[in-house]
This record gives sequence, C-alpha cells and structure tokens, in this order.
Amino acid sequence: MASFLLPHTLLGDGPHKVLAVHGWLADRSAYAAVLPDLDLESFTYAVVDLRGYGEAKDAAGPYTTAQGAADLLDLADRLGWDRFSLIGHSMGGCVAQRVVAAVPERVRRIVGVSPVPAGGLALPPEQAELFAAAAEDAGSRRIIFDSTTGGNRPVAWLDRMVRQSFDTSDPKAFRAWLDSWAGEDFHTEVEGSRVPALAVVGALDPALSAELMRQTWMRWFVRAELVELERAGHYEMDETPLELIRVVEDFLRAEEA
Repeated sequence: MASFLLPHTLLGDGPHKVLAVHGWLADRSAYAAVLPDLDLESFTYAVVDLRGYGEAKDAAGPYTTAQGAADLLDLADRLGWDRFSLIGHSMGGCVAQRVVAAVPERVRRIVGVSPVPAGGLALPPEQAELFAAAAEDAGSRRIIFDSTTGGNRPVAWLDRMVRQSFDTSDPKAFRAWLDSWAGEDFHTEVEGSRVPALAVVGALDPALSAELMRQTWMRWFVRAELVELERAGHYEMDETPLELIRVVEDFLRAEEA
C-alpha cells in the first residue's frame, strides 16, 4: 500500500501532541462541538479523517484498524511527533489501540471515548444485520444513533447525524470498516500494556458500557482508568462536550508516574 497522508486539522501549539480519531458513523467533524473549548496552549491536536471518510472519502483501502494505525503513525512521522497521545471515539478507539500495540514506546497516553475493545465486538445476529444494512440504509443508521443514545435525543439531531454520516462516508468503505472493528481480535497485543489508558463511556450507551470496559479495557491495560458520564450515550462529543473535555484533558495533563 502506497503511503497516504491522512487529511487532518491542526489546532493549538502546545507541547503535548494529540492525535484524535473519529468513529464509524462520522468523519473528523464528529469533534466539531468540542473544538472551540480545547486547551490549545497545553496541547496540539491533529484531528484526522480515516480512509473512506471526509476528505479521504475516495481513498483506496484497505479499510482496517491496522491500516488506520499505520496511517496515523505515518502522519505523526510527517508532523515530526516522536511521542504523542491518542484519542479515539468508538471505532477510532480500536484504531488507537492498534497504535499502542505497534509502538507503545511512542504513546504517552491513550483515551478511548466509548471505545471498541481490542477484542472486537460480538454482535447478535439481528444487530449484525442492522449494522451491515446501515452501509446503504438511512433508517438503519438512524436506529443506531437513537438506540445508542438512550432513545431520547431530538428528532432534528438524529436527522442531522444521519445526514452528516452519509455525506462524509463512502458506503463500501463504511461496510468494510465494520468487518474490521467488530470482527478482529488483537487484545493479546495490548494486554499488559503500561501505557496510561482512560476509557470514557456514556451511561445511556447499552453496548459499549462501563461493564464491557471492566471486562476488557480495564483488564488489558495495567494503568487503566474508567469514567462514566451520566448524561451521555455513545456520542459524548455532541451530548456532553464540556464534561468530556474536562475529563479527557485532565487525564492527558496528569504527570506520568
């Protein structure tokens, strides 16, 4: 696979470098609600588009978490970032864990925001069908947004999220990404990692829950922490942006023991 520079937005000029990775249902605009209130004196953020999304919508595959991690490392190299932290939402959390598996010595800290575990996510048959159908079907994507945020978000927000999701993703890439993040198990490659690792979950998310993190993330990362946001579901950046920023940046600022 030829080298490919991930499209990205650079924010801030702080000494602590951070790569931020979006999830399955959005491009880097998923972080739009938190960007105005980030600490840009302490951190420099690179918010990326993975292959098949946003400005990389037409990029060739493979559309896998392993390739996503390789692309992130290539971007870090081009930016001259020898060490950096990672933030990954949902699928992006899985990609971020791939980076930890590949180059743990380069990762200062990792934050998973409703992260898919490194062991993948076993989907019951009906749910697997729903997720697969979401590649082409707007109704399926809407059900996913609604069911993972407690079923009580505004209709206009659900409509916007679905519309934005289709506008910023390629259907074939979207479907291929599903097979990778849901079906691949590389947890033995991160198990025992001493990279400080924070998982942030929303109490209204029935799938990527605090209990799932206790069974996976908290067991595999030696220096793991878990925070549950009571008012959030799966899309914390939109649902509780200020709470998310506070939790994440406080963790990133913490001194390494």
